[in-house]
Amino acid sequence: MKRRQRRPEGCVYQRGQTFWLKWTDGLGRTHYRSSGSPDREVAENALREELKRKADGLAASPDPRRTLVDDLLAALKDRYRVEGRRSLERLEDAVEHLLRMFRGVPAARVKGADVLRYANLRLEEKAKPATINRELAALRAAYRLGLDNDTIVAMPRIRLLPENNARQGFADVKQVTAICRHLSPDLADAVQFMFITGWRSRSEVLPLRWQQVDFAGGFVRLEPGTTKNGEGRAFPLIPELRALLERRQAITRRCERAQGRIIAHVFHRYGRPIKSLRRAWRTACKNAGRPGLLLHDLRRSAVRNLERASISRSVAMKLTGHKTEAVYRRYAIVAESDLREAGTKLAAALGTAAATASLSDNSVTARKERSL
Repeated sequence: MKRRQRRPEGCVYQRGQTFWLKWTDGLGRTHYRSSGSPDREVAENALREELKRKADGLAASPDPRRTLVDDLLAALKDRYRVEGRRSLERLEDAVEHLLRMFRGVPAARVKGADVLRYANLRLEEKAKPATINRELAALRAAYRLGLDNDTIVAMPRIRLLPENNARQGFADVKQVTAICRHLSPDLADAVQFMFITGWRSRSEVLPLRWQQVDFAGGFVRLEPGTTKNGEGRAFPLIPELRALLERRQAITRRCERAQGRIIAHVFHRYGRPIKSLRRAWRTACKNAGRPGLLLHDLRRSAVRNLERASISRSVAMKLTGHKTEAVYRRYAIVAESDLREAGTKLAAALGTAAATASLSDNSVTARKERSL
């Protein structure tokens, strides 16, 4: 009886000028793929790679022709939803702009020149470099996720634009006090808290609850997962901060007795949580003669206060929640008043040195005269 020949696991054939490869995977499914080359050796090497993956028990490598940029961005949004990222809304806005150019485009066809063209188009639309960089960062994250998920085999080089929009606003104690006079007491307390701690208003200060305030232990805390970098944080109850929180506690208890219910939030308006204070802050700054000062500048001011207090940078970063020293340094900008103070100290030091040198010269001259 004639022995039945075993069917080959794969083969290489030619279509026009391009060589293709055909093989069956471990589940018996047949795959067809273009090598993209007129060189037979390129197709044979690709076939060997696929058969090796099959022998190792791996699935067939992703076909770059079948993966679109849309698929990569959709996978990134799914990742954000699963992880509960608060920046999902910002990502969706970036994806909407990216798909205007890359919708339906195979991921393998996107090159660095296409990314640069996208950035130029967004600049022509008067988009800020920081906004464009957030969009390009989303595209880069989508490609990296595609590599991790084995849906693509390579990614284009995505370079961000230079940003020269670093804010340099500061506020001192007198200025913050003047601004708070134009705010309601509830909002003024939140602003004072931000000025002391440097914590973020929308995600860390306004949602703060009484269970996070430890009067006995002497700390106010943020639990892991509630901050921007996901790490927990604690700030010591210095006298000013303790007095502020005790005042808030007295106000809260009066509201609880009047309304007959428990109020969980530290900062509230008659028991109702405060969602935002940016508009009130902008109006108060204008009335106090400091228009243009941003609410986020309180965070920068807190960093400067920590630097002035000679607190070590590692500890200061733990207090304010900066994860990298590079970002912290952007906030620790030296104000002009600090430069003037440094100049005054330097002038005093040079004056003292000059006076000392003069006295020394006079003493030498006197000794010479006595010797003569």
